[in-house]
Amino acid sequence: MDIVQAPFLQEVMHTTYNMWRFGWDERNGGNVSCLLQEEELLPYLDLSHITRSIPMECPVPGLAGRYFIVTGSGKYFKNVKDNPSDSLGIIRVNGDGTAIDVLWGLDNDGRPTSELPAHFKSHIVRLQQDPNHRVILHNHATNMIAMTFTHELDERKFTKTLWQMCTECIVVFPDGVGMLPWMVPGTDEIGEQTALKMQRHRLVVWPHHGIFGAGTTVDEAFGLIETAEKAAQIYTLISSHRDGIKQVITDKQLAELAAAFGVKPLAGIL
Repeated sequence: MDIVQAPFLQEVMHTTYNMWRFGWDERNGGNVSCLLQEEELLPYLDLSHITRSIPMECPVPGLAGRYFIVTGSGKYFKNVKDNPSDSLGIIRVNGDGTAIDVLWGLDNDGRPTSELPAHFKSHIVRLQQDPNHRVILHNHATNMIAMTFTHELDERKFTKTLWQMCTECIVVFPDGVGMLPWMVPGTDEIGEQTALKMQRHRLVVWPHHGIFGAGTTVDEAFGLIETAEKAAQIYTLISSHRDGIKQVITDKQLAELAAAFGVKPLAGIL
């Protein structure tokens, strides 16, 4: 069977293209990693055939034997759907977590995204919180970045503002958003700090850079970021209004929403 027709590969191809189309992944910005089950791969790949192995500077024994589809380093999301084997790779973490085995893709000596250590650390933490966790998405959501220039970088205040912008926000991400200080991307430090935030939040904001989102499916992770980005867009539109903001969704209304939809808002915000 042609692996390009595999549902998991089609899903990543469509999602990366949509993120580019929305303006969230200019040039080679953004990255995706998605956990795969062996049974998903068996109809398409000989799992004993390894095209090459790539050592890892930061071992991840907690993910030993796990399979992932990942975006490649330096790859443009607009090109993924036309040339998936160049832009994507299917990899397996080796038995002791010290290297990744490439099973498909990453053509022309391509390498996984430089943010792979951050993805792996976040996957480990999210799996501890939710055994059904599967996806990490990182992109440069435009209005979310804009909001980090005009809003206090306090995660509780930032979360509350987002909740106040759209009725659905507290329902979609009652766990709020985590916030890092500005940090150099692609480093062990930013990966470790993002993973720490992922213990409590499925969304982590990198100020002036972008956002990390986690989910049990690609759609869930995408929709999570999409909802927060819409709230940030509304905030950006109204915060510059000459007459100022006249009203927001109140704490009482947010509490009523949470009760109606059976979600528990992050403590200390309302």
